[in-house]
Amino acid sequence: MLVSMSGRGNCYDNAMVETVFKTLKSELVWRTIFTSRRQAEIAIGRYTDGFYDPIRRHSSLGFKSPCVFEVAA
Repeated sequence: MLVSMSGRGNCYDNAMVETVFKTLKSELVWRTIFTSRRQAEIAIGRYTDGFYDPIRRHSSLGFKSPCVFEVAA
């Protein structure tokens, strides 16, 4: 096996995931006050499964949602 990362702390190793995390934080986490870890887990799950994947349009997909993009492919 080969290590796929260039080194510790290099955000360019996985830029797509870093972009998802940035979007999640800016659209949900930084705008919400969570009173418990469980509340945060539920909110993040709902955001991901209920908005980010089925509804939110992505520039990398030609401004289509992932669900619409998959159906068209």
